[in-house]
Amino acid sequence: MRPSVPFRLAVTGLGAALLLSGCVGAKDAGGGADPSANADAKDVTLVISANDVKGGKNAAEAAWIEDEVIPAFVAAQKAKGVTAKVTFNGAGVEDEQYKTKLELNLRTGSGSDVFAADGIWLGELAAAGYVKPLDDVVGKAASGWDGWDQISEAVQANLSFKDQRYGIPNGTDGRVLYFNKTLFAKAGLPADWQPTSWDEILQAARALKKVPGVTPLQVNAGVPMGEATTAQGFLPLLAGTGAPLYDESKGTWQGATDGVKQVLGFYQQVYGAGLGDPRMQQDKAGRDQSFAEFAQGKVGILAEGDYFWRSVICPSEKDCGATSMKDRDSVVGWAKIPARQPGSGVNGQDFVSVSGGAGWMLSPKTKYPQQAWELMAFMSSKEMQAKLSQAQIRISARQDVNAETLKNDPLLSFISEQVLPITTYRPSDEAYNEVSLGIQQATADVVSGKSPDEAATTYAQTLTKAVGADHVAGG
Repeated sequence: MRPSVPFRLAVTGLGAALLLSGCVGAKDAGGGADPSANADAKDVTLVISANDVKGGKNAAEAAWIEDEVIPAFVAAQKAKGVTAKVTFNGAGVEDEQYKTKLELNLRTGSGSDVFAADGIWLGELAAAGYVKPLDDVVGKAASGWDGWDQISEAVQANLSFKDQRYGIPNGTDGRVLYFNKTLFAKAGLPADWQPTSWDEILQAARALKKVPGVTPLQVNAGVPMGEATTAQGFLPLLAGTGAPLYDESKGTWQGATDGVKQVLGFYQQVYGAGLGDPRMQQDKAGRDQSFAEFAQGKVGILAEGDYFWRSVICPSEKDCGATSMKDRDSVVGWAKIPARQPGSGVNGQDFVSVSGGAGWMLSPKTKYPQQAWELMAFMSSKEMQAKLSQAQIRISARQDVNAETLKNDPLLSFISEQVLPITTYRPSDEAYNEVSLGIQQATADVVSGKSPDEAATTYAQTLTKAVGADHVAGG
């Protein structure tokens, strides 16, 4: 398993770290820090890096680091008799630009002590030896942290690789089915709708089709919608068939499996039967169009993440512009995404979701592994995470923080309490981006009229070229 750059991609407010400088030792990617190195140092220099900058990208988080985290941590260290100098290297760049610099600095050993990283990159970084499990870098202090009790195993998975923790998640999100209660009433559907199978989703869409001027169901598909197709549409559906896209223990990807064909069959039932608008799936602006039409009461059901609620259809026109919905809180309902049939989801679940997110990691070359860990744990404490959530409405990785900061937001509370415990994450593997492109094309093929079998066969061929035949399950 692996939580959505806000998916216009939502991964979360936490971007990834641009490691411009730091306090690290050796200049190679091999080896790692001695957990006991400089453990008793009385003068410590640490650097935090993240793809944040005041007045720009992820401004709220940049202000939190500079104005809340650093002063409080320095004061806490001073009370222990330690003089800590902590600096922040922030940058507001494109994620791919960040990632390139991140890998370069980790490879050469010139990175920061504590840095932010998107969970989807972990497998690639770990396979290259650029990052190490926390237990290797820090020792017993990492596994004994009391904060783990407040982060569900599902959310911990976002910064875990091969059953080992590599960092602490900083935030996450979740996918649900949004629906318009006004349109549901016109179609004779209940305001407390909660489908328990794919068939019940389709039944509701068929009822909505009778309402004039309404697109019954929008599930992202096609290449123009990019990663939103994979993470908002295909992967949640695939999780509902019983197995994840990538089997980490075997190192294999689902090819033309029954599960993949079932998902593509669902797309065929949506777009082949006129329950969805195929034109939106072929237009570069199609996702934005689906947002606008939902806000205008022209889309009945929409599969999306909490970013849609927070930043697209919020009641304030000042904050959300033309897609704002003044009556959002009374008109918009939400439901968990059901498995294909009850009990057929991953881990035998009745309901499923997919999440995105980033978190904090440590350089294995830090000169101060214990102090760097203390800093990272401090950033992830209840007190500091609550301050971040107050500065920027978000779903924290911590359940105790969400219980306090989200109590007045019914949708975010719903995701925190009911969706995060059942969620899955995108695969953390370097081949994922190529695989995702193949998935997008497969859905596009179905939307344009090809059969699920044809689309699955083409996808499997693309997958084989990307990862090799030995890493493809199901043909």
